[in-house]
Amino acid sequence: MTFTRLRSLPDPDNLPALDAAYLSAEPARGLGSTYPAPRILLLYGSLRERSYSRLCVEEAARLLQRMGCETRIFDPSDLPLPGAPGDDDHPAVRELREHAFWSEGMVWCSPERHGQVSGLMKLQIDHLPLSQGGMRPTQGRTLAVMQVSGGSQSFNAVNTLRLLGRWMRMITIPNQSSVAKAFQEFDGAGRMKPSAYYERIVDVMEELVRFTILVRPHAVQLVDRYSERKAEGVPVDAASDLSSIAIAAQ
Repeated sequence: MTFTRLRSLPDPDNLPALDAAYLSAEPARGLGSTYPAPRILLLYGSLRERSYSRLCVEEAARLLQRMGCETRIFDPSDLPLPGAPGDDDHPAVRELREHAFWSEGMVWCSPERHGQVSGLMKLQIDHLPLSQGGMRPTQGRTLAVMQVSGGSQSFNAVNTLRLLGRWMRMITIPNQSSVAKAFQEFDGAGRMKPSAYYERIVDVMEELVRFTILVRPHAVQLVDRYSERKAEGVPVDAASDLSSIAIAAQ
């Protein structure tokens, strides 16, 4: 499939707000294999020319790349409404799902709009099915949530993103980012200024890398469900199931 909806990342190696002396370039060292590079899909929630959720996602992607990850930023500008005729076959929907299948972890960043996530943010999540052809594009993947606000600091959007991540059977990391008065936090070139808000994004990305590496070898087992095995007619193999082996040994 040809990918036409991935945004290029400007100045990927330039991190002016970062004090590199304090960055853990290998935050998951000792937690598991970091090969191949962790694959992270980043979604943002506004189509404005100066979209602060997109700018935050770009800062996050630069940090993730510095920490050894492979990143993709999806451009949602031509997604159809869920339930519209032919929406499952729309090229943008198919591409979004391909990127979700590719990913091991995700970053979701939404503006807070009327005390909630934006419609565009929810639109992207609504196009990600729990199951498709026996495969699950979100289940078992790690998730970091962020939000930007035009006013004082709030956590309404990240709380909703956590709820959505849980519903999509994702492993949402404990840390999160909420950038208040986002219009004050970026320079004219769209780069984030040094601040406690920027430092929190660094913290969140370090933690996302760690959790992604920790979960990587166990993702399938962590989300293995009785109800799904029963629905699919796949009984447990007592010779290989760890819990069955432990019970038999007692």
